[in-house]
Amino acid sequence: MAPQGRIALAQVNTTVGDFAGNAAKIRAVTERARADGAALVIFPELALCGYPPRDFLDLPEFLERAARTLAELAAPAEWSRGIALVVGFPEGVAGAPPPGVYNSAALISDGRVVAVGRKSLLPTYDVFDEARYFLPSDTSTTAEAGGVGLRIGLSVCEDVWNDKRFWVHPRYARDPIAELVKAGGAGLVVNISASPYAMGKPALRERMLATSAAGHGAPIAYVNQVGGNDALVFDGGSMLVGRDGAILARAPLFEEVLLVADLATGASATIRLDGEKVAIAAGAADPEADEVHCALVLGVRDYVRKCGFRSAVVGLSGGIDSALTACLAADALGPENVLGVAMPSRYSSAHSREDAAALAENLGLPFKEIPIEPMHAAFMAQLERAEGKPLGDLAEQNVQARIRGQILMAISNDTGGLVLSTGNKSELAVGYCTLYGDMAGGLAVIGDVPKTLVYRVSRAANARAGRTLIPERTFTKPPSAELKPGQVDQDSLPPYEILDDILEAYVEERLPLDAIVARGHPEPTVRRVLRMVVASEYKRRQAAPVLKVSEKAFGEGRRFPIAHGYRY
Repeated sequence: MAPQGRIALAQVNTTVGDFAGNAAKIRAVTERARADGAALVIFPELALCGYPPRDFLDLPEFLERAARTLAELAAPAEWSRGIALVVGFPEGVAGAPPPGVYNSAALISDGRVVAVGRKSLLPTYDVFDEARYFLPSDTSTTAEAGGVGLRIGLSVCEDVWNDKRFWVHPRYARDPIAELVKAGGAGLVVNISASPYAMGKPALRERMLATSAAGHGAPIAYVNQVGGNDALVFDGGSMLVGRDGAILARAPLFEEVLLVADLATGASATIRLDGEKVAIAAGAADPEADEVHCALVLGVRDYVRKCGFRSAVVGLSGGIDSALTACLAADALGPENVLGVAMPSRYSSAHSREDAAALAENLGLPFKEIPIEPMHAAFMAQLERAEGKPLGDLAEQNVQARIRGQILMAISNDTGGLVLSTGNKSELAVGYCTLYGDMAGGLAVIGDVPKTLVYRVSRAANARAGRTLIPERTFTKPPSAELKPGQVDQDSLPPYEILDDILEAYVEERLPLDAIVARGHPEPTVRRVLRMVVASEYKRRQAAPVLKVSEKAFGEGRRFPIAHGYRY
């Protein structure tokens, strides 16, 4: 029998719908925890089916597979002898009102499911839409957990996020953690979670959990998912918090690990699992930028591989956005699996061509240059004949961008590599991008990274490498789409320092126009930027999935209509 009080926090990377693969991982990690003396091993929210399953939950077959897989895990077996498991799973309930599914945590011990805790608080803000899929539980569940020697309280993610001591305005009337401790007698609160990453969120979680543990007078074992699923990146950061709010043990961010900790002493050991490492750089000069770098690398790696691709294609312009995208892809997939493609036109500068080639050489990417001038000339000639006049300036610029998109997609079709689009959040916000051109691709890697942060994360990429990956000239030259002579971004946009502050105020902080003006920006500039944001919704609706790293990313977490009469 394992010694009492030793638990394991299994910070694992699961894949939505891969019941066999997820179950195999749960078994293997449980064996590892058991070998290290743990009496209880805890897995993240919906670890059995992967998070977020979304409309898979509408399929009866999906729920049947979940039930069968849970039964198989709970059956007596040598791999689970002497150790209890907490596993998140979707619990279909026959005869329950629609949607008829609970987001549940199963406590498995002695070859059976001994207790099931159901999620009480269902978030419906930002990227969450859980009331669409789950029933809220009106009860809280505690149970004895074998060799742990404590009665544990089973809670799921949002249940721990409603402490009135932490929030001025809690979202919900109930506090499930208080119910577990006061009414249920829980000596240890277990919270299984799938909490997506955003800048500043790891520190926020830690403060919240410390407040909750101290306020309720009970330790909390918090286990968060790690890895990327679609646009969401889960950063892990699992932790054991003492009843006084002290952090007794903490798992690293962005890594698949098993954290084994002693409840009595707080002594812990971190066991790295077989997944590839995405580690925060020790002593980084810009920790926030380095953290974003890690989140994006993990997001690219999992999106590409979980979608069944093995390689990627990136258009290299010689600018900072495509340079950073290529760096992230090379880190995520290995440079040999990332093809860099330069597509110069008559307007491309010599330094842009040189910088694109230098970047590819520095990263070790396979690289090719495909000039678009012959295609551009043929396009323009045919269109002029058809229209009876030359195309206008903007239309001609967009033809170039769309030719490049066609080239990248043709290479993708031929090689099987996923095209990564390279536009940043600032451009996506105001529509400074071309549909079916530079927006072409299967994943918008930096679509939630404002231009000013792009430069910081790019510096962090060079610092992490300890050498120049992105050429210095790429940082210092004025940003330009190079679609006409002498063009720079600031011909069409406010300086990025001003633009990004206005966008942060409007998109992330949801401030009204007058409040943004009060931050020191001229009203005509603010009004113009807000008009561009509103008018560009139709473009963003057709963009590739955007990896989320901010509190409010474009995509599923920000849902505005395309057709409307709201004006600035």
